[in-house]
Amino acid sequence: MADIRRDVFSISKTFTSVAVGIAQAENLLDINDGVLSHLGHLSPVTAHGIDAITIRDLLTMSSGIVFRWDDPDADHPGDAARDILATPLGTEPGTTFAYRGANTYLLSRIINACSGQDLRDFLLSRLFAPLGIQNPQWHRCPLGYALGATGLQLRTEEIARLGRTLLDQGRFNDQQLIPAEYVDAMISDPVPTGEHLATGATEPHPENSRYGRHVWLCERDAAWRMDGIYGQFSVMFPRQHACVTVASHYERPTTDILDAIWSDMVPALG
Repeated sequence: MADIRRDVFSISKTFTSVAVGIAQAENLLDINDGVLSHLGHLSPVTAHGIDAITIRDLLTMSSGIVFRWDDPDADHPGDAARDILATPLGTEPGTTFAYRGANTYLLSRIINACSGQDLRDFLLSRLFAPLGIQNPQWHRCPLGYALGATGLQLRTEEIARLGRTLLDQGRFNDQQLIPAEYVDAMISDPVPTGEHLATGATEPHPENSRYGRHVWLCERDAAWRMDGIYGQFSVMFPRQHACVTVASHYERPTTDILDAIWSDMVPALG
């Protein structure tokens, strides 16, 4: 089957996280910055407690944001960032995991605010071009900002290039694309997710129990992963120094695919 470009869904989130790490290395932002330090023009409309949300809270899905897109194609009327920040929080920032793409969309807007470039354009010369990913497209909101949380169009092999880069501490072809300390931080301080379920699942699965900076931590082999709905995965295995990347359309619990990776592929990694 041809390896054509397609929506990689929430694997897009990991690319957005990488953009944050690169921006921090360029002193454009700090992980502990408040969201409103970059989106201050929206301060007059924000709900109570929004001023306490940090970039780290957005990355770990612990911001307290409960806003969901009404339109499945993200064609939200008006300014989505304004409406996200005007919606009352579900919990105090930094305390409770809640998986919402709105967190990642705000990161996209923050990258734009601090760099003057759209998220996709910010990554073109810094990540995509060095990885040999030419002219990738990213679904945008009606205002023209990359969604961040989803909508990035890539081939399976192109996802794997980022997986290999993360496995190698941010290096690709002897070029340091992502700061090694940020790659470490992506998994070194995870938040517990509670009763998070995989798509299509009715019971919690241990592989969904911890979340880092827009990556999931696995409970086996010290592995960690990029993870998108319908079974898009890139799993990093530090012990075996291997990366397994999968693209699929699987409408049952996607942890089935993770279990198959461990039963059928990991033994062959040695």
